[in-house]
Amino acid sequence: MGRPALWTSIRDALAEEIARGHYGPGDRLPTEAQLAGRFGVNRHTVRRALAALAEGGTVHARRGAGVFVQHRATPYPIGRRVRFHQNLAAAGRVPEKRILLLETRAANGAEAEALGLGTEAQVHAYEGLSLSDGLPIALFRSVFPAARVPRMLEALRETGSVTAAFRAHGIDDYTRSRTEITAKIATPTLAAQLRLPSGSAILRTVGVNVDGAGAPVEYGRTWFAADRVALTLGAEDV
Repeated sequence: MGRPALWTSIRDALAEEIARGHYGPGDRLPTEAQLAGRFGVNRHTVRRALAALAEGGTVHARRGAGVFVQHRATPYPIGRRVRFHQNLAAAGRVPEKRILLLETRAANGAEAEALGLGTEAQVHAYEGLSLSDGLPIALFRSVFPAARVPRMLEALRETGSVTAAFRAHGIDDYTRSRTEITAKIATPTLAAQLRLPSGSAILRTVGVNVDGAGAPVEYGRTWFAADRVALTLGAEDV
């Protein structure tokens, strides 16, 4: 038998390093020139090895940015009950939320309409990052009717949980009444927050949650990194 081609040896070496965690999901690999120097080959050989890794779903190339380790998309059901921590825990991921903003302000037109409020009504606004295994997967912005849940911001600071904050106001259950999903392109600011290249694909969801009596209690918008989640529509609680 002849010796294996050089590109297969490079492919296998990089694959092993990725499997061992030397390069994690979302990490950029060294450039073709750097890899060529490391392995003592030409860039064409490196390019063939990277192409083989891409065909196997291990890496993906971004034009002008480099070659990156592929993410394992996080399963994320969107049904009548959308619970971030439960969704990620069920998928075997480590959930985390980072608070970026908590404030009380006047509702804008879209928020007032979604929550059934008057034009002068106040809302509590909550903005943050959702992470899966330490990787940002979504930016979210939610508003709540301030008169209905007056201590919402305090409860969110203490618990970091919308469910727990609602419970503190006597709302023991809430469900999603509607969800809209739209494909978008990340703005530079959003891309930076999600650690994505500018112009990356994102999925925006807009939803309204209601209490047991059907009254709106939350109007939320979420921007998901498209290659990091697998949204499942119509999922219900078991």
